This record gives sequence, structure tokens and C-alpha cells, in this order.
Amino acid sequence: MGIVNKIFGDKGSSDAKGYIDLEKYVGATTDTKMPARMHVRVGEIQRYDDLKEFTDYVYGGNILVLDFSPIAEEEVILKRITNDLKQLTTEINGDIAGIGNNLMIVSPKDVKIERRKLRGKFS
Repeated sequence: MGIVNKIFGDKGSSDAKGYIDLEKYVGATTDTKMPARMHVRVGEIQRYDDLKEFTDYVYGGNILVLDFSPIAEEEVILKRITNDLKQLTTEINGDIAGIGNNLMIVSPKDVKIERRKLRGKFS
């Protein structure tokens, strides 16, 4: 749970029991001579005009997780944004999929999104 809170922010209690700070380990395991070829970024779209910056990011070969909750009630704008993102993924041979109620993931060329959830096997 500590890792998830580190990535998405902790909106609950500030209890740090069982939390392991992984930041001190990043430098030891990351080879600085080999930069990543692809990045994953979370973005929040507030208006249609923000879309240009997000599409440039995907055109650059990166994966975008887009939070559209600020405009979720504005159906016309949301439909326009979704159509533009679908067109982008068609042009670059990427992919787009919804995650939950207010998130989309947009992937660049040759990265396909698996729609089925992984489920652990419990005995």
C-alpha cells in the first residue's frame, strides 16, 4: 500500500507503519548510462485546450494515463477529447482504453493495452 500511496498520493491517514521508502534504493538499481526509452505519465485534463500537450507526449513514444474527472460531467467536451485521442491512436498504431470511471490509458506505437484484468491465484 505504501508504493501505491507514493505514486498516487495518500488521501487517507498519515500512518507510516509498514511503509518502506524506496527512493533511497532507486539510485542503487538505476543505470544512469541507459535512460528509459519510454515513460509513463499521469495527466489530468481540465479543458479541451490541454489536449495538445498530452498528445505530444504520446506522439513522443510515451504512455499516458489520463484523469478526466474534472470534465467528466461535460459530455460534449469529453466526447470530443475521446474522439481526438482515438484518432491519434489510429494514426500512430497505438491503443486507448478506459480504466475505471474517470481514467484512460493512451499508448504509443506498437504498445497494445490488455483489456482483461490479471487475477492472482489463491488456494
